[in-house]
Amino acid sequence: MDAETLLQKINLGEDEDIEFKAANGGFPRDVWETLSAFANTDGGYIVLGVSQNKHEFEVSGIRNLNVILKTFWDSHNNEQKLSTPICSNSHVEAREIEGQKIILIKVLRAARSQRPVYINGNPLTGTYKRNYEGDYRCTKEEVQQMLRDASSEPQDYQMLDKFDLNDLDSDTLKSFRQRFRSRKPDHAWLALDDKELLIQLGGWRRDREINQEGLTTAGLLMFGRERSILDAFPHYHLDYQERLSHNPDTRWTFRLTLDGEWEPNLLNFYYRVYNRLVNDIEIPFQLNKEAVRKGETHVHEALREALVNTLIHADHLSSRPLSVVKFPDSFLFSNPGRLRISIDQLYEGGVSDPRNPNLQKMFQMLGLGEKAGSGFSGILRAWREQQWFIPLVSEKLDIELTSVILPMVSLIPQEVERELKEIVGDNYCQLTEIERIILVLAHKLDRICNTDVQRYRNEHPKDIGECLKHLVTQGWLKSFGRARGTYYTLSNKEKSDHLLPLLSTPSEHNEPSSEHNEPSSEHNEPSSEHNEPSSEHNEPSSEHNKTVPLLEIAAPVRNKKRVSPELMRATILKLCLEEYLLLKTLAELVQRSPDTLRTHYINPMLDEGLLELKYPEQLNHPHQGYKAVLLASNYKLLK
Repeated sequence: MDAETLLQKINLGEDEDIEFKAANGGFPRDVWETLSAFANTDGGYIVLGVSQNKHEFEVSGIRNLNVILKTFWDSHNNEQKLSTPICSNSHVEAREIEGQKIILIKVLRAARSQRPVYINGNPLTGTYKRNYEGDYRCTKEEVQQMLRDASSEPQDYQMLDKFDLNDLDSDTLKSFRQRFRSRKPDHAWLALDDKELLIQLGGWRRDREINQEGLTTAGLLMFGRERSILDAFPHYHLDYQERLSHNPDTRWTFRLTLDGEWEPNLLNFYYRVYNRLVNDIEIPFQLNKEAVRKGETHVHEALREALVNTLIHADHLSSRPLSVVKFPDSFLFSNPGRLRISIDQLYEGGVSDPRNPNLQKMFQMLGLGEKAGSGFSGILRAWREQQWFIPLVSEKLDIELTSVILPMVSLIPQEVERELKEIVGDNYCQLTEIERIILVLAHKLDRICNTDVQRYRNEHPKDIGECLKHLVTQGWLKSFGRARGTYYTLSNKEKSDHLLPLLSTPSEHNEPSSEHNEPSSEHNEPSSEHNEPSSEHNEPSSEHNKTVPLLEIAAPVRNKKRVSPELMRATILKLCLEEYLLLKTLAELVQRSPDTLRTHYINPMLDEGLLELKYPEQLNHPHQGYKAVLLASNYKLLK
């Protein structure tokens, strides 16, 4: 993280991936809770030497730098303090910011075999997770889930005590044999009895060390009876829903769940759900190598792969449900448990770390599910072929849930193409593929950044950046923010009127208390230089002047020494709603120094996309102005 980015983050405050700690009084003890939380969640930065003054952070520095560093490393490498060393030398560095010494600690996301990362020698009381800008102690169930994932023994390999072949559904086993025979009629395993077949599949296990044998987790989940499965896994829950109605009062149009009317093992669930997933997918007329019409497309294969992945990668000991939802224009697959590889590795393909390899083997014997991490690549290929939006994978780390969304929405619908042609004009046909993709993304997502485009393209981020700049120069995109905070929208996006009420001033601010009615003389009597601002800024547009004069808008903060950052930000946005204002003009209106206004409000609001520059290509333009950006996508920033 470079100095400029770090300063921006200090101005913006803490969030899910950065924590500030004051260290003037010595090494802060709660560093270890944050380090555990970052490691167990998604990584982040800890900055020592930054203190909080009310709602703002400032660089306070570190007096005894070497002492603080030694204290950190002594405890970091002490297993009584930290369960496993998570940082290397390159992750901890001393910096100098604004003339003050600080320490920047980069905490990586821990590998599944390292989790839980805990402190003080006790995983049940010393394991933490990150939740936005706070650290919270993990529950017993969350710790147990991490311990299960850390084990080198597959989850579905566990031998179940007091379970036997009577806990399996004979019809399900018979169905498996029939499907297996139709695919591989000469396979040697077909001659085995049920028990021996289960041994080969990993559904029955013999433990030679303790001379015991029994049904495994995989065998029960794949072929079990409902009551037997629930006896072993009390929270086991499968749920398939079709939400195809446009009536908001209709929760679902079809649902399959545990209701006693069928044996809800994984094999039965797969075949009942898959047929409903694909029953209305249009099949184009295609011939295979033998000149026989194909019965399915790559989309069928992708849905099959997504469903199998959901079943074999789930943590079936979790209290969270496994669910599949079919919408008119998308599919949602959710399974309990985090990804065991990174999201980047998943999109790149070639890496596989199944939570339940025996279940995976059982499905593969029926020709279902890919090996060696190629399954998700097939899903991506199918969606690219249809020119649909890319499948999105997300982890809900607070509840240990992984979701895959498969949107069946074309990248370039006819109405979108028509709108883009209106923007680009005769140049539309000359657009390169990447330019067209960027414009479509901007249309569909309202706002995009360089990283968003990278998910859809293989070009280097620098090349994508140059393309974005070109589209801005042509007037087809508008840019907001700075540096890594820059995002882009289509040039014809307009303000959303429904956001205007968010900028209204609460009544409690209309009558400031007497404590704030008498600001310092420094602000009571501005110099003559400021008493007569230029007519350019003293007389805003007549329409605006009739409704909300600038001085009236600034009143809630103008006569107060201290106001909440939220009120100041809302006031700045409202002042800049109709026209570009100079920093000098804004400072006069709110009676703050230009430097304070720029550092604590203007720059962060530019980075967040709340303000736009009049001259974005010339940051130091002598007449640089700022104007509010009110897009629907900014709604959460203004709440």
